[in-house]
Amino acid sequence: MSALTFRLKGEPDQRIDCSSLVPDHLAKRSTADIEKLPVGTTRRGLRAGDLFEISGDDASDIRFEGGSARLDRIGESMSGGSIRVSGDAGFRAGRLMRGGQLMVEGSVGDLCGSGLQGGRIRVKGDCGARLGGPDAGEMKGMGNGVIRVSGNAGERAGDRMRRGVILIDGDCAKDAASRMIAGTMIVGGRTHGAPGRLMKRGSLFLMGGAERFTATFIDAGVHDLLILTLMARELEATIGDIPFDGAPMRKISGDTAVLGLGEIYLPA
Repeated sequence: MSALTFRLKGEPDQRIDCSSLVPDHLAKRSTADIEKLPVGTTRRGLRAGDLFEISGDDASDIRFEGGSARLDRIGESMSGGSIRVSGDAGFRAGRLMRGGQLMVEGSVGDLCGSGLQGGRIRVKGDCGARLGGPDAGEMKGMGNGVIRVSGNAGERAGDRMRRGVILIDGDCAKDAASRMIAGTMIVGGRTHGAPGRLMKRGSLFLMGGAERFTATFIDAGVHDLLILTLMARELEATIGDIPFDGAPMRKISGDTAVLGLGEIYLPA
């Protein structure tokens, strides 16, 4: 068997809904059936075969050859298997995933990993706003799983995060980890705005420092904690290289405007 491959014929002239092109939905479907799946978002009724050259037969291993910022909802709600995108992806990539792996070799739009419940997402480029956060009108952000972004992230990454791990190797725009409830978020570069605003619990590692903190955070001094070493070992075993090793770090506690049990760590 060979990977089920969607080779993009050209840049789409409309936004494309790729939510049906996931392992769960394509298992046991023939190429002819897959070509008929609707992917358009306008009245033209665009189908998968109009946009992609489709080959291969292993629906547990899906490849998108050629990416576009208009390919939305790639990997949405998938529960197993793997998807690899050789290029960019649009918004809501990996939203509501419950398992499996999603790899995007380019950049992604807003709401990547929104409401993630399991599985792994890797973005080698940049990502848009609200990484792992809730969609409009929702109360829950990411609930489990792992997201790693090699580039920079947009504003409000980790909003309402409840469990899981987010690692951003580059910089992060304003208000990272806003309203965070639990989980772990690591930013290797500079964090802008006021990170951790209204966070209740959770751990936020800001290795490139932060632009500022709100007045409701408390500087608790430098700590040499065994738990930091244990966390570093566990995270490295789970997601690979991370930008801290368990050495002493400065702890900022808050947000005392709410429950106040969150922890922000900075290089000592």
